[in-house]
Amino acid sequence: MKILGVLGGMGPAATVAFLARVQALTPATGDEDHIRVLADINPQVPNRHTQPEAAGRTLGEMAARLKAAGAEVLAMPCNTAHAHAGAIRAAGLPFIDMVVETARAAKVGGARRVGVLATPGGEALYAGALAAEGVEMVRLSEADQARFMMVVFGVKAGDVGPEQRAAMRDLAEALVAAGAQGIIGGCTEVPLLLDADDVAVPLTDSAEVLARVCVAACL
Repeated sequence: MKILGVLGGMGPAATVAFLARVQALTPATGDEDHIRVLADINPQVPNRHTQPEAAGRTLGEMAARLKAAGAEVLAMPCNTAHAHAGAIRAAGLPFIDMVVETARAAKVGGARRVGVLATPGGEALYAGALAAEGVEMVRLSEADQARFMMVVFGVKAGDVGPEQRAAMRDLAEALVAAGAQGIIGGCTEVPLLLDADDVAVPLTDSAEVLARVCVAACL
């Protein structure tokens, strides 16, 4: 069994929810059957949107520390920060690419046009990953993208109430109305507000995908 190193804290609630998924998805009958996890939950990672160079340096340092602590496989439950995957891989450990794995999982459902709920940086990453799978990406409008960011920042501030959930459902419905045959929750705050039953088309949750791949990679 391999030791999983998690680069977290972006944001903290999403990281804790991801760790719970790893535990729940592990086929265990006792404590000893679970995966050992080393998690660096670091909410002080510089802003991935406004300080990308500093963010990359910090993530690279986190990856190196996790390796020194004994991690053998790395994962990061933050889609946007995957822009710095190169800095993380420089630590010399296998790094599970959440964006690539989620794009692949979304294609399995047969959708040819997939809507993405993600930050602008996350959208850019998914555009490339979905194109590599031969899938067209459906984007939020500029106004809806701004609304999405407000909802995400609300979650980071601890608001996961009914108004927030309704707003995320509306954003998903807007993508379906624009022709999406499937939806990717391409930000790890999305599943804190949106369930599969809330969407009229298949929902691919990037945090769920990452957790499943981590379990498979470590067992």
